[in-house]
Amino acid sequence: MKITYQPIGILRSPFTQLEQMPIQPSGDSSSPGFARIYPEYLAGLQDLDGFSHLILLYHFHQVTSVKMLVTPYLDSEPHGVFATRAPVRPNSIGISVVRLIGLEQDKLQFADLDVLDKTPLLDIKPYIPDFDTPEDSRIGWLEQDSKDVKTIKSDDRFA
Repeated sequence: MKITYQPIGILRSPFTQLEQMPIQPSGDSSSPGFARIYPEYLAGLQDLDGFSHLILLYHFHQVTSVKMLVTPYLDSEPHGVFATRAPVRPNSIGISVVRLIGLEQDKLQFADLDVLDKTPLLDIKPYIPDFDTPEDSRIGWLEQDSKDVKTIKSDDRFA
């Protein structure tokens, strides 16, 4: 089975190199940015401006390898790639929750963006706390280290 996706737009950010980029949208160095949506998808933006946050799905366009074991930014021990948010995945799909600042024609403006400039955008979904924030969640190996996400930036370990 072959699966193909077409970008619906392009993400623009101030991050042109991995070393500048935060590792998650909640990092202190996350930034404003925007998406340009391609004309054939503009009708899909109707009613999106009523949501405060969006889930962006995108293609890690500069990843060149796949690894099943990775040492993530927030730990010094290797973990299975599916237990991390590392980009070196069998399918190079990334996810970020961003704050929607504005919507003008083909341009969505965000806060808290954590992607490289010119990242292909695959999909947009509204963030809905009642759907997306389970009350009984656990965060596995991250229990002790997740608060460090505010200060850690990306590096070339997953390039």
